[in-house]
Amino acid sequence: MKNTGDRIGDQVVQLYLKDVESSVTTYESVLRGFERVSIRPGETKTVQFVLHPDDLALLDKEMKWTVEPGKFQVMIGNSSEDIKLKKEFTVTGPGQHSH
Repeated sequence: MKNTGDRIGDQVVQLYLKDVESSVTTYESVLRGFERVSIRPGETKTVQFVLHPDDLALLDKEMKWTVEPGKFQVMIGNSSEDIKLKKEFTVTGPGQHSH
């Protein structure tokens, strides 16, 4: 992100995750990370988020936390209504996780 203004700016960057191919009904998207960033005029900053397996887990039909294979969509923006970046990735194998 870059501050193109002439004042120091504070911005909250949020990461949302959507399970595109889940076997059960899930939320449209879930907040999985956020970071408040202070940026001086003309400065560019990179914000990095790390997703862990538990961030991908859902309660399956047997009420067990599991990570299902399939597509996930990552969305980053100032809010769920102001998404600036969308990317997809695929999980290739299932796994159960303690949540």
